[in-house]
Amino acid sequence: MSAREHRTALAPVDPAARAARPSEADRERALDVLRAGAGDGRLSHDTFVRRMEQVLLARTAAELDAALVGLPSDGRLARFALRAVGRLSAFTVRLRDAWQTEQLPGLTLPPPGRAPLRIGRAPGSDLRLADDSVSRRHAELRPAASGWVLYDLGSTNGTHVNGHRVTGGVRVRPGDRVAFGNQAFRLATG
Repeated sequence: MSAREHRTALAPVDPAARAARPSEADRERALDVLRAGAGDGRLSHDTFVRRMEQVLLARTAAELDAALVGLPSDGRLARFALRAVGRLSAFTVRLRDAWQTEQLPGLTLPPPGRAPLRIGRAPGSDLRLADDSVSRRHAELRPAASGWVLYDLGSTNGTHVNGHRVTGGVRVRPGDRVAFGNQAFRLATG
């Protein structure tokens, strides 16, 4: 029997000894999970340091996994699922907003170049809205070079364009959703 055959016969092969050491990429991914856990408040500073040392000294994938116990691993599938849910959620919001906008009564914009259009509850307003949520002098549409600009005149309940409160002037176009207090309209051309 040769020396090599003798060594093989005497030394049983341990499957764990054959396991590959974690790669640097594996260690970096594990460290990223630890950093996220510390950033989210899941790990104290001391626990983070102890587990970081475990990751850096890990000789097997099992030791690496043990350092991450109790922390969510944000794998590719999880990131994909999160993005997919986010996109689906955004799509349903856009669909709902589009549906609601189409159901609103139309407010026809006059041709550009005319005098400002005053909106409010006060008699003499160009667009008089008899609703308590609308201020007496609520808003004003002023002609601009290529359309109209909507200004809030310090109303109590605000003027909104496409869900955003107007501060100063905002250019408006046909199809925009505008609200004066609780009164909402979809802008259209005349």
